[in-house]
Amino acid sequence: MPTIVDIAVNNEGFSTLVAAVQAAGLVEALQSPGPFTVFAPNDAAFAKLPPGTVQTLVQNPPQLGRILKFHVVAGKYTKDELIKLGTVESLEGAPIPIDGTEGFEVKNATVLAADIGADNGIIHVLDNVILMG
Repeated sequence: MPTIVDIAVNNEGFSTLVAAVQAAGLVEALQSPGPFTVFAPNDAAFAKLPPGTVQTLVQNPPQLGRILKFHVVAGKYTKDELIKLGTVESLEGAPIPIDGTEGFEVKNATVLAADIGADNGIIHVLDNVILMG
């Protein structure tokens, strides 16, 4: 089974995420055994950010790394498990609120595709980049 990174690299719609993970130096970590739950913003989610934001973040790997780690949780959690938990702690250290009352929401993002299994975890595709705070 492919890793989380393999899935992102080999599927259209994640080129910005892949470039960001590479720029932040997180490829090796996301290829490790994990397991991880990744909330993966698609290219359209990154495109919603203000102009120049992605370029600025790529030039600031520590800040980019913090934002990307906010999209990752230690452990493998399905949609149903996440909704039951209500909140999970990101690798960045901040809590991520989960809401299943009307669909499947992660902080300020809607999950477009849930429960994509990988060798080292699970991916949930988001329509927005989520930020701490």
